[in-house]
Amino acid sequence: MASNEGEPKISKRAAEKEAKKAAAKVSKEKAKAESASKPATTNTPAAPIDPFRQGWLKGVFDEKPVKEVHTRFPPEPNGYLHIGHAKAITVNFGFAKSHGGVCNLRFDDTNPSKEEEIYFTAIKDMVQWLGFEPHKITHSSDEFDKLYELAEELIKRGKAYVCHCSSDEVKKGRGKLANGEHGPRSACAHWSRPVDETLEEFRKMRDGGYKPGEAVLRMKQHLATKPEEYEEDERDSAEVKKGKDKLKALANNPAMWDAAAYRVTKNRHHHRTGDKWRIYPTYEFTHCICDALEDISHSLCTVEFETLRPAYNWLLDALDMKIEGSDEKGPMQREYGRLNVEGTILSKRRIAMLVEGCTVGEASTASKCTADGLADEVDELALAEDGEEELETPAEAAKAAPNGTGRKIPPAVMSWDDPRLFTLVALRRRGVPPGALKKFVLDLGVTKANANTATHTLDANIRTYLERTVPRLMLVLDPIKVTLTNLPDDYLEEREVPFDGKDKEKGTHKVPFTKTLYIDRDDFREEDDPDFFRLAPGKSVGLLNVEYPIRCTSFSKDPDTGKVNAIVAEYGKDVPAGKARIHWVASSAAHKSPVKAEARIFNPLFKNPAPNSLDWKNGGYYDDLNPDSLVTYPDVMMECGFEHVRQNAPWPKEEGEAKGVVDNSSVRFQGLRTAFFALDKDSKEGKVVLNRIVSLKEDTGKK
Repeated sequence: MASNEGEPKISKRAAEKEAKKAAAKVSKEKAKAESASKPATTNTPAAPIDPFRQGWLKGVFDEKPVKEVHTRFPPEPNGYLHIGHAKAITVNFGFAKSHGGVCNLRFDDTNPSKEEEIYFTAIKDMVQWLGFEPHKITHSSDEFDKLYELAEELIKRGKAYVCHCSSDEVKKGRGKLANGEHGPRSACAHWSRPVDETLEEFRKMRDGGYKPGEAVLRMKQHLATKPEEYEEDERDSAEVKKGKDKLKALANNPAMWDAAAYRVTKNRHHHRTGDKWRIYPTYEFTHCICDALEDISHSLCTVEFETLRPAYNWLLDALDMKIEGSDEKGPMQREYGRLNVEGTILSKRRIAMLVEGCTVGEASTASKCTADGLADEVDELALAEDGEEELETPAEAAKAAPNGTGRKIPPAVMSWDDPRLFTLVALRRRGVPPGALKKFVLDLGVTKANANTATHTLDANIRTYLERTVPRLMLVLDPIKVTLTNLPDDYLEEREVPFDGKDKEKGTHKVPFTKTLYIDRDDFREEDDPDFFRLAPGKSVGLLNVEYPIRCTSFSKDPDTGKVNAIVAEYGKDVPAGKARIHWVASSAAHKSPVKAEARIFNPLFKNPAPNSLDWKNGGYYDDLNPDSLVTYPDVMMECGFEHVRQNAPWPKEEGEAKGVVDNSSVRFQGLRTAFFALDKDSKEGKVVLNRIVSLKEDTGKK
């Protein structure tokens, strides 16, 4: 028997391991051979997903797959747009563009008492800033003559009447009793007035024969429909039952309770038509007709308008602008979920209270409810803004403050574009890029459900967008002077610094490093702490973009404030390395360094995270204002690279800003270890004012 004593012994486990390696090698070689035998393929990148051809929006197009998609964005020019409108703009313009179509910007300017030129300009600017160009800019007032003709036509077809009922009488006709209960609904005595007489009354409205609230042209919808008309009988066929169910739904929809079509207004002067008209059409009458006149194919709006869709279709059907039960002819209305950002005030009325101040709880409020308001109180089914309470009637206002006294509330913010607000002009001034807002909207998706999100989610989206699109600079918010005593007075190094260490395309610039530096107060402690890794007496810390660290040897304080105002330190290769690196700015007259600035740090305006739940009627909202909603740093110091950033704005060159729609807020950058900033409109020659856009992730737990 042969001996194998000289051979090395192999354990069972090692043998199994070797066997697995051998099998893996064979498998790899086999896969490689199979791959070599296959025809070569090119790795083409996948086409980007078009968000306007997915999900709910895809379904909308499939319902009406026309060759020429035509949409519109129809704001009322009575205030500034807010963040919710960013979704409406993006959806309407983006949907049309995706299908090779066009989108109009239509100003719904039918209320002369509320419209100002400043709003028209601001709305147009916001659409273009978001990167969209309207196919046409139209006005509902362009169609006033045609709208009046169609109102007369509606009367001639027996589908409208002039009503002279008081507010209480209208409410009673709609089933609202004095005790708050609901009773049967019924049409008023004017409903059955002959056509010729109705025409005469309507023309009398037009010619000044009635004051506001004395006469209203109403549509003959379903207020007069009796329950017995849709009461089902066991003998009814399935088709008859279906028809009765439809009639019942229409009769029970408040939008179909003979909505107003025209009303007399107190302020007759219109910014476009002058004093030509004494009567003006309502939203319910104007909106759908203008859609049809402009050949709108898809009328996209938010879900609260879904209950108004039957009224929209009814009027177009009545004027032969649509085929009943079909969307083949005329515009098709569909509704998507609105964008709600928790913790924000979007009501125009409430923002006005914050901007202008107000007096609450006074009887004089009643005097502000004009006859126009009385007429509109029950005539128009105007939708309340998110979180906004219904306005008081004059009687309710007088009852609330019988002594005529009220509390005067001062303004809480600087203006409509105050960066603490969520109007689009405020977000733009704060420095939020238009592309970040569009991405935020599309990331949340477009469906029938409301998109409810929080402000921190918005901030995270903005932060991510800015991270790779703006340059980086060193900025010291609250500076302390540092003198490096072991360097000569004229010491100067020029350090080559990238504007973005991860993006060479942004380029580099030179910053001076001298004997005198400035560091942030947060980066120094008078007493050391083992968990603190920055500068302290006897402790070293590294400097960003500099070769060697510095070590504090002493410091001094301002005798008046007790704050540290100067640090003495040493620099060089013999200084022990620190555990962290901090940002800094050096003093060099030749480099115009530092660049001095003021920085504004904006925090939530209210202490309550749900400010819409506060008492707005009696001024309780003012008591909840956050005293730290604006923190100002007046002595900010920036490195000289800021001038390059300012001269080469916008950052980034995207959306409307790539087409020249720019202002100071287009100058954006990341202050290293600090926050993202933008240049404010208050900046002027010799004075730089910065707004914090969003904080950095590193803000919490920084050691």
